[in-house]
Amino acid sequence: MTHALDATRWLLFKGQELLVNSVDLDFPLAAHLQQFGITVEQQYHIGFFNDHAVYAVELAQEVSPPEGYHFQHLRSLLVAVNSDKFSLAGTASQVLEWAKSHRFCSRCGTATVPHPQGERALVCPSCQYSQYPRINPCVIVAITKADCILLARAQRFNRPMYSLLAGFVEAGETLEQAVEREVLEEVGIKVKNIRYFGSQAWPFPSNLMLGFTAEWAGGELVLQEEEIMDAQFFKHDELPEIPPKGSIAAQIIHATVTELAQKTR
Repeated sequence: MTHALDATRWLLFKGQELLVNSVDLDFPLAAHLQQFGITVEQQYHIGFFNDHAVYAVELAQEVSPPEGYHFQHLRSLLVAVNSDKFSLAGTASQVLEWAKSHRFCSRCGTATVPHPQGERALVCPSCQYSQYPRINPCVIVAITKADCILLARAQRFNRPMYSLLAGFVEAGETLEQAVEREVLEEVGIKVKNIRYFGSQAWPFPSNLMLGFTAEWAGGELVLQEEEIMDAQFFKHDELPEIPPKGSIAAQIIHATVTELAQKTR
């Protein structure tokens, strides 16, 4: 591989906002940093893009975007760039969040230092405890009943969008048990025939979404009102607004309604 300095990509973040080119949403090259007058104090190697190294940097809040660039929220990039670019940006966001959250040892409180062998870890020089980035496993599930799919509108949604039921996996649970518990807690029904669909890294802030499908097995919808504003079984061809196409929620919904439509022909 060639890793020419001027071809190195830099993912420059302010919180959840990433500096991108205003024309094509591309990431700045190494050569651009000098032009922008940006000084890098701490960088994190993320991976490679087109055989060139990619680094993530957290910028100070007072930094303004240079001409031809703007800061764009990571969530909006989900549908604006290809999956490879979003994956790099998502990884960078998670690594930077981890670095900010682990500046001190969680065991003894000593300030941490980078791993001496270059591993992606922060090490305590006092007790030698190593802190690696962690992800939070979450289940997300499409539930069908006859020719309908269950969709819910969360209280946190600020627009009339419906999605799938989802939640974090708790200690000691299998993924299937997490699906059953979350569904019962949030809408009061039981499910059967739980099947794995696929997964997606979800950097908001550091989740791994594990997708499933299931079938209604009994019970009436009883909403957990502090979490769910509304939930209904929608006919496969009469869906409300759903999440954007780049999300695993949209992927599962589209695959499920396509299967339901084929069964009803």
